[in-house]
Amino acid sequence: MATPSQIESRTKVFCILSDERAFQTKSPEMFSSVLQRAGMNGVYVPFMVSPGDLGRAVQSLRVLNIAGANVTVPYKEAVIPYLDILSEGANIIGAINTIVRDGDRLKGYNTNAIGFMDAMDEAGFDAAGKTALIFGTGGAARAVAFIFNWLRAERILVVGRSLEKARLLTEKLGGVPLPLDGLEQAEIRTDIVVNATAVSSVDESPELAALVAGLAIKECQLVIDLNYGRSQNFWQELAASLGGRFVDGLCPLAYQARRSFALWTKLQVPVREFLNAIQK
Repeated sequence: MATPSQIESRTKVFCILSDERAFQTKSPEMFSSVLQRAGMNGVYVPFMVSPGDLGRAVQSLRVLNIAGANVTVPYKEAVIPYLDILSEGANIIGAINTIVRDGDRLKGYNTNAIGFMDAMDEAGFDAAGKTALIFGTGGAARAVAFIFNWLRAERILVVGRSLEKARLLTEKLGGVPLPLDGLEQAEIRTDIVVNATAVSSVDESPELAALVAGLAIKECQLVIDLNYGRSQNFWQELAASLGGRFVDGLCPLAYQARRSFALWTKLQVPVREFLNAIQK
């Protein structure tokens, strides 16, 4: 029988669950670098999962003794029925990005929310009493809306292609739903713009790029795009046109990864280690 020290010396496997985008994320190289720097015997791998296999993929975390997992688009909400329990924040948000395994029990957490808050802190932005404009209605948008509400933003505006989805989000997490159609015809006063959709380049959506370019936004200090890796980014161009600061998704990614890593390992690794790993 293996001794406790022998069990501890075995390689720990961490992973990320997504569709084909599992192979596009920087998470494997980031976490693998941090694991090595922390002196842990561990690896982090991407798993591409088809929608019909999501339940079996989650069950495999138990079967294969996966030490911890991340979940990203498009499964942040769909994965919840296959988990045993949610953290309080994840339950309110209705989306998770981190799974912690405790024996056979799987618990879902949302470190996207607190990671986004950390990224705003680094940018020097205080959300209290401010107006926020959020694009998107999925799991990432839910986490962002939750944090703005928690930080006592005065007004939260949520824009979605589906007004009904925007309404459902704001009914649960606070805010005012806005339709995407016709948005360019209104003057919008907001202190911060957050892109929580999967689109950031003209190639991905010429229509959204044109709409964003035509927005009449006033008083904006900061634009945060939760995506990264685009050579041409129309959210960055929006920030430049408004004279505001731009932050892409690498900073929020590093902060939420630090939170996930602590949940899995109980280790508090400086966020600079995650940022350095990404930038390499």
